[in-house]
Amino acid sequence: MAGGAQQDDDGEITGINVTPLVDIVLVLLIIFMVTANFIVRETVEVDLPRAANSNDKTVQGPVMITLDKDANIFLDGAPSDTANLLVKMKEAVEKDKDVRAIISADQSLNYGKVMNIIDLVKEAGIAKFALNIVKDGKAPAP
Repeated sequence: MAGGAQQDDDGEITGINVTPLVDIVLVLLIIFMVTANFIVRETVEVDLPRAANSNDKTVQGPVMITLDKDANIFLDGAPSDTANLLVKMKEAVEKDKDVRAIISADQSLNYGKVMNIIDLVKEAGIAKFALNIVKDGKAPAP
């Protein structure tokens, strides 16, 4: 017999031949790799036309909140109080869930007054807000 190994047909199988399993896995891998290229190439890039006017909802600008040095509140440049500010911000959230707020406060204001405005913004449902600063590079004068 070739190789000198003797097999007894009536004995138990003590080893598993993994060569056919490896062959099948490699064939499946090759088939997957080849078909993956065809799936990606089926997409067609299209340059969609642009319209000057569309019927989609208009994008709302950010809500601009300003606090002057006397702690007076301005909403989009118009004088306001905290109750009116909260109502207007809730209306803005109803129009656009992703509305943003930009808070501009005088640097001489008490930190607590700015935090009150931030709390009002959060209470109105505006999740994204920013504090407006002037990038000068110099430290502010005391």
